[in-house]
Amino acid sequence: MKREYIQIRCSIYEKKLLKKRAARAGISLSEYLRATAFKLNIVERLTPEQLECYQLLIQYKNNFMRISNMFKKSDPRLAKNVEDLAEEIRTHLQNFKK
Repeated sequence: MKREYIQIRCSIYEKKLLKKRAARAGISLSEYLRATAFKLNIVERLTPEQLECYQLLIQYKNNFMRISNMFKKSDPRLAKNVEDLAEEIRTHLQNFKK
């Protein structure tokens, strides 16, 4: 139960910026300030556009793997290039999850 108040002074710009960051993280301004004060990891929520891009990358990776499998016998070099591209996308997706 939180009953104590702390007041801080900041400019209008700083207040708007803090509110915006809290909104992107999906938490209240108070919770955001507490988390930053205690150096907790704050993860921003994904926007619908970012989520759509992430899903599109997953589809691309899957399609490139299918293409690679299709060309393995006829053109191994092309298959290797496509497979490398799919692996690069997979690496970016893993970094994105962190």
